[in-house]
Amino acid sequence: MPGSVHLGKQLEEVVDDLVGRGVYESREEVLRAGVKLVLAREARLAELDVAIEAGIADADAGRTVDADELFNELIEQYSSMSRAAE
Repeated sequence: MPGSVHLGKQLEEVVDDLVGRGVYESREEVLRAGVKLVLAREARLAELDVAIEAGIADADAGRTVDADELFNELIEQYSSMSRAAE
């Protein structure tokens, strides 16, 4: 891995500003934080991919609910809750 990274003018300015304001102690700390955010984002995207695949599998297997039926049930449920609160 190279010892120096060229981020381009705009990102270099952001890094310099963060270090200059004391938000981070060094350029390396800024870059470590950025890589950690990328890793967290990638993990979340992987979780979403799994959820999407599960949803597609459910739909392919016919495990679905009619949207109009679901909406009508929700409307009735929330209307009942609203009437009970009065």
